[in-house]
Order: sequence, then structure tokens, then C-alpha cells
Amino acid sequence: MDGILNEMEVRVLGSLMEKQITTPDYYPLTLNAVMHACNQLSNREPVVSYDEDAVTRALESLQLRNMVYVFYGSDSRVPKYKQMMTTILHLSPPETAVMCVMMLRGPQTVGELRGRCARLYEFADLAEVETTLEGLFVRDDDPPLAVRLPRQAGRKESRYAHTLAGEITLTAPDELPTPVKTHTRHAAAEDERIPQLESKVETLRHELDELKQKFADFKKQFD
Repeated sequence: MDGILNEMEVRVLGSLMEKQITTPDYYPLTLNAVMHACNQLSNREPVVSYDEDAVTRALESLQLRNMVYVFYGSDSRVPKYKQMMTTILHLSPPETAVMCVMMLRGPQTVGELRGRCARLYEFADLAEVETTLEGLFVRDDDPPLAVRLPRQAGRKESRYAHTLAGEITLTAPDELPTPVKTHTRHAAAEDERIPQLESKVETLRHELDELKQKFADFKKQFD
């Protein structure tokens, strides 16, 4: 991939990747839909409030890098946008899901990635997520697309982040020795169950956002 992306370009690309999978009937997206996807309240960290001008600039920059393609359908003169990153970087479905969630929500643990990727790709277990991450670490002759971050103070698990925006700047120093603990099967099951429940809540929020958007689009027909 040519060059390093800024935060807005990462958010635009991640939003396009997400909508391609979750709402294929409404993809490619119009400029307005891209803006709403970037600014939605669920499944986004941080929540942002980009205006159309800012999103337009990001899309134009991504077009110059061949990361976004402008599509004109036969039934509409309104330009629509589709992402090309997954094609250019030859990302598999599980790699696409992991990259998308990291692009939209920042650094995350393996458990968080598994739970939050559920709408995009259903991982069988944590081991499959780890295998997918390893594939993002080593990309033949290309730079890695993801990195493992040093464990933060007070955290028992390492987090993982994408590298599309360049070097990761940590706000807290790192890795501390992990106390020796007996990790029971019950505790391990709880560690896996919490992200799954979180994912279900996020899915419901996402569906509500989609319903609101569809209703808004429906109302525009009568304005």
C-alpha cells in the first residue's frame, strides 16, 4: 500500500469495509451514507462527527491511492463509493474482519476482537483469531498490517492494532510481569463469554442505527 493513512482515511475505509459486509444491499455507499457510517454511535471508538467536506477530502485522497473506487450506477447519477483495500492487500474474510474492527475501534485484545468481529465473520475460537493476526504480522515482502502492543499496566492481556496510520504511540508505559495465577476453566469461559455478550449488544445497536438510516432515507422521498 502506498503511504500512511490519516485517522479520517482509516475511519472512511473501515466504514466502507463494514457496510460492504453488513448491508450489501446498500453498498456501494453514497457520500451521505459514508458520512453517517463514519459518525455512527455504535461500534466506533472514538465517536466522531465528520462533515461532508471532510469526508469528501478523505475519499478523494483514498481515490488517488487506488484504495477507493467511485461507482456510477445505471439507475442513478449520484456517485457511490466502494473500498478496494481488501482486494489490493489480498485480505481473506477473517483478515478483513479483524482489520475492519481494529480500524473502527482501535487496539483490542484477542477476546475483544473475536466478540466484535461476530457481525463480520464468525471465528470458531480464540485460536483462529490468533492465527489470523499472525497472517497480518507477516505479509510476504510487504510491511506488517498489524502489531502486538506491549501489555499495559494493570492489563493481563496484550492488545493488537493495525499499522495503516504508521507507528503506534502508546499513552502508558508497558509491559509488566504477569502474576502467576491459577486460571480455572470457569474463568476462561467467562473471559470468552463477556466479549460475546458485548457483541450481541453491539449488533442490536447497529441494527437500530440501520433502521434509523433506512427511515431517514424513506422520509427523504416525501420531502
